[in-house]
Amino acid sequence: MTVGVARITFRLHGNQSLKDKRKIVKGLVEKSRHRFNVSVAEVADQDLHQRATLGVAVVGSDHRVLNSLLDRIVAFMEAVGSADLVDHEIELIPLGD
Repeated sequence: MTVGVARITFRLHGNQSLKDKRKIVKGLVEKSRHRFNVSVAEVADQDLHQRATLGVAVVGSDHRVLNSLLDRIVAFMEAVGSADLVDHEIELIPLGD
């Protein structure tokens, strides 16, 4: 079994409040969850108006498939266009034999 995780950081332009930020983040989270059937949550920068950091988690048996899926999720979130991708990192963690 392999666990794949991604941390994706976005810059949000024009947000004047956390309410504006929540709307954008909620859209990214919900669209990604429904399209890819993965776990997604805001994991850092909750108090910053102009920045959002999301975490994505997937579990599977083939690390190549998981890596490809996480790459597609990052590309999808960037293509949504509601925020600018600043950084992302992907880690695959093998568990068991």
